[in-house]
Formats: sequence, C-alpha cells, structure tokens
Amino acid sequence: MPLTVGTAGHVDHGKTWLVRALTGKDTDRLREERARGISIDLGYAPLDLPDGRRLSLVDVPGHERFVRTMVAGATGIDLFLLVIDAAEGARPQTHEHLAILRLLGVERGVVAVTKADAVDAETLELALEEARELVPGADAVAVSAKMRLGLDELRAALARAAVASQPPGARDAPTRLHVDRVFTLRGIGTVATGTLWSGTIGEGDVLRAEPAACDVRVRSVQVHDRPVARAEAGQRVAVALRGLDRRRLRRGDVLCEPGAFAPSYRLDVALEELTPIAAAATVHHGTAHAPARVIRRADGTAQLRLAEPVVAARGDRFVLRAGTTIGGGVVVDPAPPRSARAAPPPAPPAAAPPSRPPASPPVAAVDRVRTELAAAGRASIRVDDAALARLLEEQGVLVRLGKELAVARATYELARAAAVAACDEDGAVTLARFRDRIGSGRRDAQLLLERLDSDGITRRVGDERVLRRGARGR
Repeated sequence: MPLTVGTAGHVDHGKTWLVRALTGKDTDRLREERARGISIDLGYAPLDLPDGRRLSLVDVPGHERFVRTMVAGATGIDLFLLVIDAAEGARPQTHEHLAILRLLGVERGVVAVTKADAVDAETLELALEEARELVPGADAVAVSAKMRLGLDELRAALARAAVASQPPGARDAPTRLHVDRVFTLRGIGTVATGTLWSGTIGEGDVLRAEPAACDVRVRSVQVHDRPVARAEAGQRVAVALRGLDRRRLRRGDVLCEPGAFAPSYRLDVALEELTPIAAAATVHHGTAHAPARVIRRADGTAQLRLAEPVVAARGDRFVLRAGTTIGGGVVVDPAPPRSARAAPPPAPPAAAPPSRPPASPPVAAVDRVRTELAAAGRASIRVDDAALARLLEEQGVLVRLGKELAVARATYELARAAAVAACDEDGAVTLARFRDRIGSGRRDAQLLLERLDSDGITRRVGDERVLRRGARGR
C-alpha cells in the first residue's frame, strides 16, 4: 500500500534542501518562500526508495509562526523524516513538531542529522547521539544535502521504516480525502489536492464535498503529476472536479464517499495532555482547524464544541493548540448528542447592597474570550469589558496590553523569555529585533515591551530595552 512521509523540524535546519537532494524537486514553489529563504506553505514531491517503492513526501514549514500549516501537512502521514541541524541540535520547533507527531500517532520514521559537512567528527557524533536519545527506535543518519553525503543511507533507512509502517485496511474503508490546496487550471477547471486517507478515487466517481454540502464528479486523477486510473489510500492525489467553482472549496474541506461521513460541530474525545488544557483551544483535525470549547466529563472523556464543523471518524486523532501545542487525543464519537452541558450564567442579584462584591461576568463572555485567545494564537485580541479582563488576568488566562487589548498568558511568558534571552545575548534588545524574535506584529511587540517595562522586567534606554536587576528571577 502507498505511504506518505512528512518532514518535521526547526526552521533553517535544512528540510527543503534535503527534500531537493532526495527527490530532485524544489518544494518551495511560492515567490515569497524563495525570497525569504524559508518554507511558508506545504510542498510535495515523490520519493523513490531502493526497494522500488515510491513514497509521497510532504515538506512542512519549520518556523513557529507556521505550526498550524505543519499540523495540516502532518495529518494523514504514515512516517516522519525529522531533520536536526548537526551544529544546533534539537531546537523549540524540533520538540513541538515531535510532540505533534506523537499526538497524531505517527510513531515510525527516521532522523536526518543535516549539514554534517559543516561540523567536526566529535560534534557530529554528539548530534547523532542526541538524535537517538530524542527519538528512541528511529534510525539516525548523518547527511549533507550540499555535498550529497549520506543520501543513500537515508533512503535505505526510510525503506526500513516504510516496511514497518503499513496502515491496515485503509483501502477498504470509505473514501476520504482532506483537502490541503485548491486551485484552477486552464482547460481543466477546479483541482483539489490532499492525502487520500482511505478508499480509492477514479475518473467518474461522485464524491461529496463537506462541509460545502455539494456533490462533485471526478473528471480526472493524478498522483504526483501523472494521470492514474485510480488513486489509492496513502497517496498524494490531485483531483480535477467537474462543474465546481473553486470558491466552494478550501483547505480543511473533505471529499468523501456520499453518505459515509457528515460534518459535526461536536466531538466526543479521549484527551492526551502535554500541558493543562484550558476550557478553550484550537482544534486541528485533518487539514482543518477551528476554535472550540473543551468540556470535560467525570469519566475522563471530553466533548469538543467547535465554532466550525469538521468531518471526522471514530479513531481519528487531533491536536489542540493555544499559542503552543497543549495536547490532543482520539475521537471517540464524531457526532455525539449534546449531552455535556456548560454551567449556566449566574443571574444578577435582585437588589445587591453596595458592600456586596460585583457578580462574576457571565460564563458565556468568559468562554468567548478564551475561544478568541485560542484562535488568535500569539496575536492580541480586544477585550472591551475591563472587569472581565481583570478577572481573566487574575485567573492567569490573559495579560492586558494597553487599554483594551490582551494576549494569552502563554504568549506573555514567551515574550518575557524572548526579551531576557535577547538581552543576555546582546546586552539590549530593539523593538524590531524583539518583534522578529516573537513573530508578532509591530503594535503587539510594542505593547508587550511596554508591559514588560511596567512589570519591572525591562527598562527603556533610548531605542533599546535592557534588563532590570533581578528580572530573570521574576
């Protein structure tokens, strides 16, 4: 059965260079990617192995601002190709990507220790040892895309991992393709691409597009730019669709066997936690993502209430993020009844005396802010209700910036750590460098620095910030 391998790893560790060396294809197709020298969107290429097997390869961005795109590319893969720079070792996105792979149930793969030609023998051996400790059971291979060293050994290691990664029964399950790209070709029309999770697709098939809620007919099918009579589960597939406006589809939609799946705003799940999961997060499933409320039950399960529907099946895996990856789990029921109930908003007292403390903000308002924070990632959101903002700050949910803006507490902690690290390295940090380091807009970076000033972490000196004495211990 065909398999898909996905790259993973920190930005600038050489994923795309390695893919180009292995496949001969440059997966950075966008002008902005080539100008900036980093991957922004998903890239695809066929990878031929020594045993004659052809894998579909998905190359993902490594920058922390594009983790959402990485998750979309990682869902549906069968094995990983984790890339670690021999000189730098494992970095933050190395660990987060690895956590995402584990949450998605991708257990097998290979670690490529890249840029092996740029370090001495002792450093390379230490890097390989670290890689083996980081991913026990996976082969660690030293490679150099620039010098084309170790590529045959890497292909052989991927072949061994592929033999052990055969997914059972996917071909016999109902057809389901999670769309990761939609575009138009002259003379062909609308084309949707994605990894075929299950079933097969061939010319003339009628599929259901969800949650767009329309039937579509397959005009033609390609696998890595080659026409095929029928694509199989595990392959990267491009499907030309008759009579469908491309605006009806987007990344996150699903092409599936009619009647086999239905979009749902609720999922009953079993949770797996990396850090404590709050009442709101962004759910990543397939190539889709949506803000959701997390309603826990006494039996250890939970229900996810989604702001947008997803097309899921029992046993699917998902990832939860709130600024960073906080957990994930397995779908137990993709369309449960509305059994889990949230606490109702408290009613205001009929005649509260002036000495009584004010009533708590309505639960609905609290949940709305939590959901907006989760959806915003590391960006700020507007919280007009000052009392609500103060309450959520006291609870450790958010940190207020300026008059009506706020960021998630985790975002503030990351910003504080970034400011401390930058000052440790250079003695001071400018607004521009701080903005680039945390990956935010100029306004949010400015407000975060001003909050750090007021919290006694930094002090402004001209156009720079320096650390205050004792700031590291706060």
